Amino acid sequence: MQKRQFIPFSEVKNKKAIVVDSAHANGIMLSHWKGAPTTEAVKDDTSAGIVLNALRQNMLGLDLPYVTANHFDIDGFVGVWALLNPELALEHEELLRQMALIGDFRELDLNHPLAGEALKLVCWLNAKERELFYKPFEADEMEEKEAMQCVQKFKYFLREFGRVLQDPDWERGAWEDEVGGVLLGYRDMYKPDTKITRHPEIGLIIIETPHPLHYYALFSRTQGFDMVLACYQDNKYELEYKYTTWVDITSRPTLPRLSMAAIAARLNELETSGRRWTYDSVTETGPLLRLDGDKLNRSETYANPTEREIYTSSIPVEELKQQVVTCYREAYKNIQPKNNWTWKEVKELNR
Repeated sequence: MQKRQFIPFSEVKNKKAIVVDSAHANGIMLSHWKGAPTTEAVKDDTSAGIVLNALRQNMLGLDLPYVTANHFDIDGFVGVWALLNPELALEHEELLRQMALIGDFRELDLNHPLAGEALKLVCWLNAKERELFYKPFEADEMEEKEAMQCVQKFKYFLREFGRVLQDPDWERGAWEDEVGGVLLGYRDMYKPDTKITRHPEIGLIIIETPHPLHYYALFSRTQGFDMVLACYQDNKYELEYKYTTWVDITSRPTLPRLSMAAIAARLNELETSGRRWTYDSVTETGPLLRLDGDKLNRSETYANPTEREIYTSSIPVEELKQQVVTCYREAYKNIQPKNNWTWKEVKELNR
């Protein structure tokens, strides 16, 4: 079998490579990014899933000697590691697929027999990334951007991951705090004071729970939905599009992202707290609507809700929920879900 080597993304212009969870013309792309020319037969919801399908099917083009990615995240890392360790990857295939789902879509499902082990590995990656390097999106603020900065992360984790995969409990000291927080939040999602309301016609799920939770817990009951309205006590709210609509997923059709301008305008007419409802562009990885959201940088927006202050609104919860549902029912009334929305289509709709 072809022995492959990881190279920095900057080198792919001179060396034809397998490009994971990214896009570049000089390579074979195994990516769920919108518009990536990934072979239909291997498509999957996550880029790691695409890589594992390609390895399982021994796809043409996998004989290239180089592998690269333009950023470091769990899904992309798992895909790169799998290409460099194909036999081990197929041996642990289902565990790796769970890691990618938790890491990219934040959809933890502890009913899956391997989700607990996958969570340990994901939280180990998170912890060591924070301890030794920089948080996701912090490279935005640095002189040397993510495509160059992430190389050191790949070198470290490609060297260490195989050892931890064999027995995650060796690294309990690194992951146990985050895993513990996730499991407490997961339990909260099933308590009587957490209320879930689903609006499948607009892809919206409303979660009313007392306190902000880790994303892996908060999104644990959001499978099949692409917008999450989180309502916490004291009229604290956040509305966001999940990453599931930034990429092309194959498991189900989706509605396209629509600008949050209309709902922000409605809420600002009602808001009397002195704060303003702000929103991110539809092209952000996880657009967020919240009070004073424009004061967050990208790293803070990506971080867990427990890691940022969420402000009290003057709008009662029932009214806010009604405003969001009414606004998006109106916006989506003539749009049908489908697979593979292009950014061009999304931008046209948002004009």
